[in-house]
Order: sequence, then C-alpha cells, then structure tokens
Amino acid sequence: MTITAFPDHTADSAPAPARRAMQATTDRLGYLPSPVARMATSPQTLDGFLKLSGIFESTTLSQLDREVLILTLATRNECHVCVAMHTAKLTAMDADAALIEALRTQQPLPDQTLEALRTFVLEVLATSGAVTEPRLQAFLAHGYTTRNALEVVLGIGTYTLSTFANRLTGAPVDDRLAAFAPQAR
Repeated sequence: MTITAFPDHTADSAPAPARRAMQATTDRLGYLPSPVARMATSPQTLDGFLKLSGIFESTTLSQLDREVLILTLATRNECHVCVAMHTAKLTAMDADAALIEALRTQQPLPDQTLEALRTFVLEVLATSGAVTEPRLQAFLAHGYTTRNALEVVLGIGTYTLSTFANRLTGAPVDDRLAAFAPQAR
C-alpha cells in the first residue's frame, strides 16, 4: 500500500518553520532526501529528529558503532529507507562487506565487539531498557562504558523516531540510494 497523505514537500510547499531545516539538510547532503521532505509536514518532528541526530553524532560512540546501532534498528524496524541510507554510509566508510551483509540480514556480526553492541541494542529494545546486570556486564566487557550504554538509548530513541516516521509517511528510497535498498522478499 502506498501512502499518499504525506507530500514530498519543497521549500515552497513546506510549512515555514520546516524550511530552514530542509535547506540545511540540502546544503549538507547536496539533495533533499525524501524522508526529510515528508517529515517536513510536521516541522517539530523534523526539527526534533535533526537535533537528536546531531546530538547522537557527538556521542563518544565511534562512527562505526553509531552506524551499527542505526542499521541494527533500521533492519529490526523494517525501514527500507534507513537500511539503504545507512548501507550507503557504511559503504562510503569502507566498512567490511561481511559486516554490512550481517547487519542487513540480522545475523551475528563477524567482529565480537560490534556484535556485543548489536546484541546490547536488541536487548535494550527487548527489555524496554530493563537490561539485566549480566547483559550490561557483557556489553561493558567489550570495552564499552556505562556512558556508551546511555548513548545507545539516545541512538535508539533518535532512530526509532526516524524509522517510524519514514514508515508512516511511506518515504521512498531516493534514486541515488537505490543500489543500497533492501531487496523485496
């Protein structure tokens, strides 16, 4: 089912409070992603996601850790747009192809530290944050910190907002990301 209730806003059609965020995104990426164009229907939702995303990017988690978290959440929440976008980002980072494939297929990761992160993300989600002490210690045993554990919660919140909004609006995968889109099952 294609959702048509959410338009692909432009700078002319978007609510005025969303226009600056849309322009900033276009300036940063060189194009306006469809999820941003549709999320602009609610300037507060767009602004909230962009601010949270910027805050998450400034955490002590490495860029690779953040991308593992995001792609773990994107595949779990079946957000085809996020899977394509963050597969492209991992590819641009020269991440290992086996790592990307494992993340996309929700399989254990070849790197034990990144697998500890992926497992912890899924545990936080499964328990709504009520992670047991042994599960927390297993995460910490791989060099992560209690600060990182809370940053995982921030990442989950940020990208739950994004994946849910993208699914609700039916945001399509942009043409420039089509090569990274998940294949229909």
